[in-house]
Amino acid sequence: MAECWSLNTTSPTYSCNPGLSQLKHYLLRTRSFSSANFFVAAQGKLVVFKQSTCWVSSPPGLVLQRKKKNMTMGCSLGARASSSDSSSDASPCLLRPTVSVMVNGCTGKMGQAVAEAAIAAGLQLVPKCITGRGRAGGYAELSIQGIKVDAVDGDEREKVMDQVLQDYPDLIVVDYTLPAAVNGNAEFYCSRGLPFVMGTTGGDRNKLVKDVEASGVYAVIAPQMGKQVVAFQAAMELMAEQFPGAFAGYTLQVTESHQSSKVDTSGTAKAVISSFQKLGLPFNLDQIEMVRDPEEQVKRMGVPSEHLNGHAFHTYQLVSADGMVVFEFQHNVCGRSIYAQGTVDAVLFLAKKIREKADKKLYNMIDVLREGNMR
Repeated sequence: MAECWSLNTTSPTYSCNPGLSQLKHYLLRTRSFSSANFFVAAQGKLVVFKQSTCWVSSPPGLVLQRKKKNMTMGCSLGARASSSDSSSDASPCLLRPTVSVMVNGCTGKMGQAVAEAAIAAGLQLVPKCITGRGRAGGYAELSIQGIKVDAVDGDEREKVMDQVLQDYPDLIVVDYTLPAAVNGNAEFYCSRGLPFVMGTTGGDRNKLVKDVEASGVYAVIAPQMGKQVVAFQAAMELMAEQFPGAFAGYTLQVTESHQSSKVDTSGTAKAVISSFQKLGLPFNLDQIEMVRDPEEQVKRMGVPSEHLNGHAFHTYQLVSADGMVVFEFQHNVCGRSIYAQGTVDAVLFLAKKIREKADKKLYNMIDVLREGNMR
Protein backbone atom coordinates (compact mmCIF):
# COMPACT_ATOMS: atom_id res chain seq x y z
CA MET A 1 0.00 0.00 0.00
CA ALA A 2 1.41 3.38 -0.98
CA GLU A 3 -1.15 5.26 1.10
CA CYS A 4 -1.87 4.87 4.80
CA TRP A 5 -4.48 6.61 6.90
CA SER A 6 -5.56 6.63 10.54
CA LEU A 7 -9.15 6.65 11.77
CA ASN A 8 -9.48 9.37 14.38
CA THR A 9 -13.01 9.99 15.64
CA THR A 10 -13.69 12.41 18.44
CA SER A 11 -16.39 10.33 20.07
CA PRO A 12 -17.30 6.64 19.82
CA THR A 13 -20.93 7.45 20.69
CA TYR A 14 -21.83 9.15 17.40
CA SER A 15 -22.63 7.66 14.05
CA CYS A 16 -20.11 9.12 11.61
CA ASN A 17 -21.05 9.12 7.94
CA PRO A 18 -18.55 11.20 5.95
CA GLY A 19 -20.15 10.97 2.51
CA LEU A 20 -19.45 7.68 0.83
CA SER A 21 -19.23 9.00 -2.73
CA GLN A 22 -16.61 11.56 -1.70
CA LEU A 23 -14.64 9.00 0.28
CA LYS A 24 -14.67 6.53 -2.60
CA HIS A 25 -13.61 9.26 -5.03
CA TYR A 26 -10.71 10.19 -2.75
CA LEU A 27 -9.54 6.62 -2.37
CA LEU A 28 -9.66 6.08 -6.11
CA ARG A 29 -7.98 9.42 -6.87
CA THR A 30 -5.08 8.68 -4.52
CA ARG A 31 -4.91 5.12 -5.82
CA SER A 32 -5.27 3.73 -2.34
CA PHE A 33 -7.64 1.25 -3.95
CA SER A 34 -8.14 0.23 -7.57
CA SER A 35 -11.76 -0.44 -6.71
CA ALA A 36 -13.59 -0.39 -3.41
CA ASN A 37 -16.92 -0.86 -1.74
CA PHE A 38 -17.21 0.50 1.75
CA PHE A 39 -19.50 1.88 4.43
CA VAL A 40 -19.22 3.73 7.70
CA ALA A 41 -20.77 1.87 10.59
CA ALA A 42 -22.06 3.23 13.89
CA GLN A 43 -19.66 4.47 16.57
CA GLY A 44 -17.17 5.78 14.04
CA LYS A 45 -16.26 2.32 12.76
CA LEU A 46 -15.15 2.24 9.14
CA VAL A 47 -15.17 -1.01 7.20
CA VAL A 48 -13.65 -1.32 3.73
CA PHE A 49 -13.87 -4.33 1.45
CA LYS A 50 -11.38 -4.81 -1.37
CA GLN A 51 -10.61 -8.03 -3.19
CA SER A 52 -12.12 -10.15 -0.41
CA THR A 53 -10.03 -8.39 2.21
CA CYS A 54 -11.80 -6.71 5.08
CA TRP A 55 -10.36 -3.65 6.79
CA VAL A 56 -12.07 -2.84 10.06
CA SER A 57 -11.34 -0.49 12.93
CA SER A 58 -11.45 -1.69 16.52
CA PRO A 59 -12.87 0.55 19.28
CA PRO A 60 -12.18 3.34 19.96
CA GLY A 61 -11.40 3.47 16.23
CA LEU A 62 -7.81 4.66 16.22
CA VAL A 63 -6.36 2.27 13.65
CA LEU A 64 -7.84 0.14 10.93
CA GLN A 65 -6.29 -3.28 10.58
CA ARG A 66 -6.26 -5.32 7.41
CA LYS A 67 -7.01 -8.79 8.69
CA LYS A 68 -5.43 -10.66 5.81
CA LYS A 69 -1.90 -9.29 5.92
CA ASN A 70 -1.74 -7.41 9.21
CA MET A 71 -1.17 -4.10 7.48
CA THR A 72 -2.97 -0.95 8.54
CA MET A 73 -4.83 1.84 6.85
CA GLY A 74 -7.77 4.06 7.56
CA CYS A 75 -9.49 7.40 7.20
CA SER A 76 -9.20 10.48 9.36
CA LEU A 77 -12.74 11.67 9.90
CA GLY A 78 -12.67 15.43 10.26
CA ALA A 79 -16.44 15.88 10.63
CA ARG A 80 -19.24 13.77 12.03
CA ALA A 81 -22.99 13.52 11.69
CA SER A 82 -25.39 13.58 14.59
CA SER A 83 -26.23 10.33 16.34
CA SER A 84 -29.58 10.18 14.53
CA ASP A 85 -28.24 10.88 11.05
CA SER A 86 -27.89 7.81 8.87
CA SER A 87 -27.91 9.35 5.38
CA SER A 88 -25.21 8.23 2.97
CA ASP A 89 -23.84 11.73 2.40
CA ALA A 90 -24.30 13.37 5.79
CA SER A 91 -21.02 15.26 6.10
CA PRO A 92 -17.70 15.84 4.34
CA CYS A 93 -14.71 13.57 4.88
CA LEU A 94 -11.34 15.14 5.57
CA LEU A 95 -8.51 12.66 5.13
CA ARG A 96 -4.90 13.10 6.09
CA PRO A 97 -1.97 10.70 5.83
CA THR A 98 -0.46 9.24 8.96
CA VAL A 99 3.23 8.69 9.60
CA SER A 100 4.63 5.24 8.83
CA VAL A 101 7.25 4.10 11.31
CA MET A 102 9.66 1.19 11.14
CA VAL A 103 11.14 0.47 14.56
CA ASN A 104 14.43 -1.34 14.11
CA GLY A 105 15.23 -3.09 17.34
CA CYS A 106 11.62 -3.57 18.40
CA THR A 107 12.63 -7.09 19.36
CA GLY A 108 14.15 -5.43 22.44
CA LYS A 109 12.21 -3.95 25.35
CA MET A 110 12.94 -0.33 24.48
CA GLY A 111 12.10 -0.78 20.84
CA GLN A 112 8.91 -2.59 21.72
CA ALA A 113 7.88 0.21 24.07
CA VAL A 114 8.38 2.70 21.23
CA ALA A 115 6.37 0.55 18.82
CA GLU A 116 3.49 0.35 21.32
CA ALA A 117 3.60 4.12 21.90
CA ALA A 118 3.60 4.73 18.14
CA ILE A 119 0.49 2.61 17.67
CA ALA A 120 -1.24 4.33 20.59
CA ALA A 121 -0.47 7.71 19.00
CA GLY A 122 -2.13 6.68 15.73
CA LEU A 123 1.06 6.15 13.77
CA GLN A 124 1.31 3.22 11.38
CA LEU A 125 3.74 0.58 12.53
CA VAL A 126 5.51 -1.12 9.64
CA PRO A 127 5.22 -4.87 10.31
CA LYS A 128 8.93 -5.47 9.85
CA CYS A 129 12.03 -4.61 11.85
CA ILE A 130 15.72 -5.16 11.30
CA THR A 131 17.67 -7.00 13.98
CA GLY A 132 21.32 -7.81 14.50
CA ARG A 133 22.94 -10.26 12.14
CA GLY A 134 22.03 -13.85 12.93
CA ARG A 135 19.41 -12.90 15.54
CA ALA A 136 16.14 -12.74 13.61
CA GLY A 137 15.35 -16.44 14.02
CA GLY A 138 14.63 -16.01 17.70
CA TYR A 139 11.68 -13.66 17.10
CA ALA A 140 9.40 -15.64 14.81
CA GLU A 141 6.26 -14.85 16.83
CA LEU A 142 6.80 -11.16 17.57
CA SER A 143 3.45 -9.42 18.05
CA ILE A 144 2.97 -5.81 19.13
CA GLN A 145 -0.54 -4.70 20.04
CA GLY A 146 -1.93 -7.41 17.80
CA ILE A 147 0.31 -6.51 14.85
CA LYS A 148 2.61 -9.33 13.78
CA VAL A 149 6.07 -7.93 13.11
CA ASP A 150 8.59 -9.89 11.08
CA ALA A 151 12.12 -9.63 12.45
CA VAL A 152 14.57 -9.45 9.56
CA ASP A 153 18.22 -10.39 9.83
CA GLY A 154 20.59 -7.49 9.24
CA ASP A 155 22.15 -9.33 6.30
CA GLU A 156 18.81 -9.11 4.47
CA ARG A 157 18.17 -5.43 5.09
CA GLU A 158 18.84 -4.19 1.54
CA LYS A 159 16.29 -6.49 -0.05
CA VAL A 160 13.72 -5.99 2.71
CA MET A 161 14.06 -2.22 2.62
CA ASP A 162 13.37 -2.20 -1.12
CA GLN A 163 9.98 -3.76 -0.45
CA VAL A 164 9.26 -1.62 2.61
CA LEU A 165 9.90 1.57 0.66
CA GLN A 166 7.53 0.45 -2.08
CA ASP A 167 4.76 -0.04 0.49
CA TYR A 168 5.64 2.95 2.69
CA PRO A 169 7.36 5.64 0.60
CA ASP A 170 7.05 8.26 3.36
CA LEU A 171 8.72 6.04 5.92
CA ILE A 172 10.55 7.24 9.04
CA VAL A 173 12.88 4.76 10.71
CA VAL A 174 13.40 4.57 14.47
CA ASP A 175 16.59 2.90 15.67
CA TYR A 176 16.83 1.20 19.06
CA THR A 177 19.38 -1.47 18.29
CA LEU A 178 22.84 -1.97 19.82
CA PRO A 179 25.70 0.49 20.45
CA ALA A 180 27.98 -1.47 18.13
CA ALA A 181 25.49 -1.05 15.28
CA VAL A 182 24.95 2.72 15.57
CA ASN A 183 27.37 3.89 12.89
CA GLY A 184 26.73 1.05 10.46
CA ASN A 185 22.96 1.49 10.70
CA ALA A 186 23.21 5.25 10.25
CA GLU A 187 25.39 4.79 7.17
CA PHE A 188 22.76 2.42 5.76
CA TYR A 189 19.90 4.86 6.40
CA CYS A 190 21.88 7.69 4.84
CA SER A 191 22.78 5.62 1.78
CA ARG A 192 19.07 4.92 1.21
CA GLY A 193 17.96 8.48 1.92
CA LEU A 194 15.89 7.29 4.88
CA PRO A 195 14.90 9.88 7.51
CA PHE A 196 15.47 8.40 10.94
CA VAL A 197 15.32 8.92 14.69
CA MET A 198 18.36 7.48 16.45
CA GLY A 199 17.67 6.61 20.08
CA THR A 200 20.46 4.05 20.39
CA THR A 201 23.39 5.19 22.53
CA GLY A 202 27.05 4.46 21.92
CA GLY A 203 29.05 4.34 18.73
CA ASP A 204 31.26 7.09 17.38
CA ARG A 205 28.97 10.08 17.87
CA ASN A 206 31.21 12.56 16.03
CA LYS A 207 31.31 10.29 12.99
CA LEU A 208 27.56 9.78 13.28
CA VAL A 209 26.88 13.50 13.07
CA LYS A 210 29.35 14.04 10.24
CA ASP A 211 27.90 11.20 8.18
CA VAL A 212 24.34 12.46 8.55
CA GLU A 213 25.28 16.07 7.78
CA ALA A 214 27.13 14.97 4.65
CA SER A 215 24.20 12.85 3.46
CA GLY A 216 21.52 15.54 3.72
CA VAL A 217 19.09 13.06 5.30
CA TYR A 218 16.55 14.33 7.82
CA ALA A 219 17.28 12.90 11.27
CA VAL A 220 16.79 13.38 14.99
CA ILE A 221 19.76 12.05 16.94
CA ALA A 222 19.67 12.01 20.74
CA PRO A 223 21.12 9.65 23.35
CA GLN A 224 18.25 10.72 25.63
CA MET A 225 14.66 10.80 24.40
CA GLY A 226 12.96 11.54 27.73
CA LYS A 227 11.58 15.06 27.23
CA GLN A 228 11.75 16.13 30.85
CA VAL A 229 15.27 14.77 31.29
CA VAL A 230 16.32 16.59 28.13
CA ALA A 231 14.83 19.79 29.56
CA PHE A 232 17.02 19.28 32.64
CA GLN A 233 20.06 18.78 30.41
CA ALA A 234 19.21 21.98 28.55
CA ALA A 235 18.92 23.89 31.83
CA MET A 236 22.36 22.65 32.91
CA GLU A 237 23.86 23.65 29.57
CA LEU A 238 22.29 27.10 29.83
CA MET A 239 23.73 27.53 33.32
CA ALA A 240 27.15 26.50 32.01
CA GLU A 241 26.94 29.05 29.20
CA GLN A 242 25.77 31.86 31.49
CA PHE A 243 28.03 31.15 34.46
CA PRO A 244 31.21 29.41 33.28
CA GLY A 245 33.51 28.40 36.13
CA ALA A 246 30.82 28.94 38.79
CA PHE A 247 31.76 25.67 40.53
CA ALA A 248 35.54 25.97 40.22
CA GLY A 249 37.21 24.28 43.17
CA TYR A 250 34.37 21.82 43.71
CA THR A 251 34.66 18.08 43.12
CA LEU A 252 32.09 16.03 41.22
CA GLN A 253 30.84 12.51 41.89
CA VAL A 254 28.56 10.82 39.37
CA THR A 255 26.66 7.58 39.95
CA GLU A 256 24.34 6.06 37.37
CA SER A 257 22.30 2.88 37.66
CA HIS A 258 20.71 1.08 34.70
CA GLN A 259 19.50 -2.42 33.98
CA SER A 260 22.31 -4.95 33.91
CA SER A 261 21.90 -5.45 30.15
CA LYS A 262 23.00 -1.86 29.44
CA VAL A 263 26.67 -2.27 28.58
CA ASP A 264 27.60 1.31 27.69
CA THR A 265 27.90 4.41 29.83
CA SER A 266 24.80 6.60 29.98
CA GLY A 267 24.74 9.20 27.22
CA THR A 268 22.69 11.45 29.50
CA ALA A 269 25.39 11.33 32.15
CA LYS A 270 27.99 12.28 29.56
CA ALA A 271 25.94 15.28 28.41
CA VAL A 272 25.34 16.56 31.95
CA ILE A 273 29.00 16.06 32.85
CA SER A 274 29.97 18.17 29.85
CA SER A 275 27.98 21.06 31.35
CA PHE A 276 29.59 20.56 34.74
CA GLN A 277 33.02 20.65 33.13
CA LYS A 278 32.19 24.06 31.67
CA LEU A 279 31.14 25.13 35.16
CA GLY A 280 34.70 24.52 36.33
CA LEU A 281 34.57 20.93 37.53
CA PRO A 282 37.42 18.69 36.32
CA PHE A 283 36.02 15.24 35.64
CA ASN A 284 36.89 12.32 33.37
CA LEU A 285 34.21 10.03 32.01
CA ASP A 286 35.99 6.97 33.38
CA GLN A 287 35.24 8.35 36.87
CA ILE A 288 31.53 7.65 36.41
CA GLU A 289 30.37 4.94 38.80
CA MET A 290 28.21 2.51 36.84
CA VAL A 291 25.98 0.41 39.09
CA ARG A 292 24.74 -2.74 37.39
CA ASP A 293 24.44 -5.22 40.28
CA PRO A 294 20.72 -5.78 41.07
CA GLU A 295 21.22 -6.23 44.80
CA GLU A 296 23.18 -2.99 45.06
CA GLN A 297 20.63 -1.20 42.91
CA VAL A 298 17.83 -2.13 45.30
CA LYS A 299 19.62 -1.64 48.62
CA ARG A 300 21.83 1.33 47.81
CA MET A 301 20.14 3.14 44.94
CA GLY A 302 16.55 2.49 45.99
CA VAL A 303 15.47 1.00 42.67
CA PRO A 304 12.08 -0.79 42.99
CA SER A 305 12.70 -4.49 42.36
CA GLU A 306 9.98 -4.60 39.69
CA HIS A 307 11.96 -2.05 37.64
CA LEU A 308 15.39 -3.66 37.81
CA ASN A 309 15.08 -4.52 34.12
CA GLY A 310 14.13 -0.99 33.10
CA HIS A 311 15.30 2.06 35.03
CA ALA A 312 17.72 5.02 34.99
CA PHE A 313 18.79 6.47 38.34
CA HIS A 314 21.36 9.29 38.15
CA THR A 315 22.98 11.29 40.95
CA TYR A 316 25.39 14.19 40.47
CA GLN A 317 26.97 15.40 43.69
CA LEU A 318 29.10 18.57 43.87
CA VAL A 319 31.18 19.17 47.01
CA SER A 320 33.12 22.32 47.88
CA ALA A 321 36.85 22.16 48.58
CA ASP A 322 36.31 22.49 52.34
CA GLY A 323 33.46 20.01 52.36
CA MET A 324 31.06 22.53 53.86
CA VAL A 325 28.79 22.91 50.82
CA VAL A 326 27.07 20.13 48.87
CA PHE A 327 24.87 20.41 45.79
CA GLU A 328 23.07 17.33 44.53
CA PHE A 329 21.17 16.84 41.27
CA GLN A 330 19.15 13.66 40.82
CA HIS A 331 16.74 12.19 38.31
CA ASN A 332 15.27 8.71 38.75
CA VAL A 333 13.27 7.08 35.99
CA CYS A 334 11.40 3.79 36.23
CA GLY A 335 10.17 2.04 33.12
CA ARG A 336 10.53 3.12 29.51
CA SER A 337 7.41 5.16 28.80
CA ILE A 338 9.19 8.52 29.15
CA TYR A 339 11.61 7.56 26.36
CA ALA A 340 8.96 5.96 24.18
CA GLN A 341 6.70 9.02 24.30
CA GLY A 342 9.62 11.32 23.58
CA THR A 343 10.61 9.18 20.60
CA VAL A 344 7.11 9.43 19.14
CA ASP A 345 7.28 13.21 19.57
CA ALA A 346 10.60 13.17 17.71
CA VAL A 347 9.02 11.17 14.85
CA LEU A 348 6.10 13.59 14.56
CA PHE A 349 8.52 16.53 14.70
CA LEU A 350 10.69 15.05 11.94
CA ALA A 351 7.65 14.29 9.77
CA LYS A 352 6.62 17.94 10.07
CA LYS A 353 10.08 19.16 9.06
CA ILE A 354 10.06 16.85 6.06
CA ARG A 355 6.64 18.12 4.95
CA GLU A 356 7.85 21.71 5.35
CA LYS A 357 11.04 20.88 3.41
CA ALA A 358 13.01 22.58 6.16
CA ASP A 359 16.52 23.70 5.27
CA LYS A 360 17.93 22.27 8.48
CA LYS A 361 18.18 18.48 8.32
CA LEU A 362 19.84 17.29 11.53
CA TYR A 363 18.08 17.81 14.87
CA ASN A 364 18.27 16.78 18.50
CA MET A 365 15.72 16.59 21.30
CA ILE A 366 16.36 20.21 22.26
CA ASP A 367 15.00 21.14 18.83
CA VAL A 368 11.95 18.96 19.49
CA LEU A 369 11.40 20.67 22.84
CA ARG A 370 11.71 24.13 21.34
CA GLU A 371 9.07 23.31 18.74
CA GLY A 372 6.56 23.19 21.59
CA ASN A 373 4.11 20.85 19.85
CA MET A 374 4.58 17.79 22.03
CA ARG A 375 1.63 15.72 23.14
